[in-house]
Amino acid sequence: MGAVLAWRRCAPRTPLSADPREEAVRRRTFAIISHPDAGKTTLTEKFLLYAGAVVEAGAVKARGNRRRAHSDWMAMERERGISITSTVLQIPHAGHVLNLLDTPGHRDFSEDTYRVLAAADAAVMVLDVAKGVESQTRKLFEVCRARRMPVLTFLNKLDHPGRDPLELLDEIEQQIGLRPTPVTWPVGIPGDFRGVLDRRDGRFVRFTRTAGGATAALEQVLDPAAAEAEEGAAWKEAVEGCMLLDEVGATHDLDRFLAGDTSPLFVGSALTNFGVRHLLEALLELAPAPSGRVDASGAVRPLEAPFAGQVFKIQANMDPAHRDRMAFVRVCSGRFERGMTLVHGPTGRPFATKYAASVVADERSTLDEAFPGDVIGLVNAGDVRVGDTLYADDPVAFPPIAAFAPELFATLRPRSVGRHKQFRRGLDALDEEGVVQLLEDPDGLLPPLVGVVGQMQFEVALHRLAHEYGADADLSPAPYTEARLADPPTAAALRAVTGTRVVRRRDGAVVALFESPYWLERLEREHPEWQLTSVAPALAGSA
Repeated sequence: MGAVLAWRRCAPRTPLSADPREEAVRRRTFAIISHPDAGKTTLTEKFLLYAGAVVEAGAVKARGNRRRAHSDWMAMERERGISITSTVLQIPHAGHVLNLLDTPGHRDFSEDTYRVLAAADAAVMVLDVAKGVESQTRKLFEVCRARRMPVLTFLNKLDHPGRDPLELLDEIEQQIGLRPTPVTWPVGIPGDFRGVLDRRDGRFVRFTRTAGGATAALEQVLDPAAAEAEEGAAWKEAVEGCMLLDEVGATHDLDRFLAGDTSPLFVGSALTNFGVRHLLEALLELAPAPSGRVDASGAVRPLEAPFAGQVFKIQANMDPAHRDRMAFVRVCSGRFERGMTLVHGPTGRPFATKYAASVVADERSTLDEAFPGDVIGLVNAGDVRVGDTLYADDPVAFPPIAAFAPELFATLRPRSVGRHKQFRRGLDALDEEGVVQLLEDPDGLLPPLVGVVGQMQFEVALHRLAHEYGADADLSPAPYTEARLADPPTAAALRAVTGTRVVRRRDGAVVALFESPYWLERLEREHPEWQLTSVAPALAGSA
């Protein structure tokens, strides 16, 4: 991380315009999504390398002999070598500002990823050439499709044996509903990857490995005749593949890409840096710049309107020494200046911004100004919640950010009664962050339940309660599998029904839990007058 900070201090400052519209044109705000082990975090590291933010890519020394990536900062991430929370990286490059939102790869943290997608204008979908589209993360890809978010695809790990790329194109279209339109195509089969055929000019780009992929890959560009002479059968097969793509119309179309119908596809290997430059340049060229956002009334808020931003993520204890709480805000309009007093939309109270920061993983630096598409970190924003709006002068609210319906439930109890206060503080913080959904007994007679999307969220909750709040806890699985919102009469009736439990969320909504989908179906059939609705709003258009 020291390399990142040193670069920030020494890099020349790009002159800023006072016009938010001009600054927005320079920005690209995108998320990277993938299934576990597809190479998402490695690709994030290589973007830093190719943008000049680090001299050498890869892992940096952590405490002891452990090594970690720049974007993985939480203790549990370092121990397990996985990403379990989203991070924000801002990278100036080629006259642009890249706001890269790195997300968890594991399905169990799909809600955190979904919140991040609400703040992004585009996404990069990373697929392992050996695995393709995996079922556990298909939901996240479907979210992009439902929101008609422009998606670029990176087919990764071609330096290892894998599946036929043409077969993977069919799988992407059938399972996600996005039609891939390859921009680069592999020369050589997976495991014998020679380079790429750039379909835009027909030339061959050959890559040379560097030691550990720590520096940019050396490239040699050959015309088709030279490529055929040197690569022989591998080049001819790549050309035949591109001819087939031409015949079926799998060619990039900017309008269809921006509409979320097609996905420009690039191939390579993030580990060896093959193809990373092509993808990074495509983000600058193809990904949309920030535009006016639709507010809660359905009107588009112009970029030049007074400052407005929406909170899309809360993270506690990024600085364990100070037990702070940071709110991540996507700038939607206007110009932000540190120290300006904003209005907290839900309460109407003034909100000071003296402690505004730009964040790279767990490292932060003072942020003096920001424009549409940028992400601001506001420290110790105690009353701010996910989905809240902060604005200056002109009141505005944006549509709420949907939550995923919990699928697993459990009771958490502190092991020590004397640590109950710390336990409750930690549980409240984890609920605010979206690590768990806290479900309280309306009468306060039973211990609260926590709901999650996946099992690993329970593990993270226990780990963080113990290490960040000093409150070891025991977890007891609860038998419920279904959750529905219930109106007061329905909730009252369900209190007397076996196999159900009525609880209350932090936002005051009453939630009915059921032990099986069959029991829920039977109750709905026998009591059509009961009002039971989905816990989470529909994903399409909800962000």
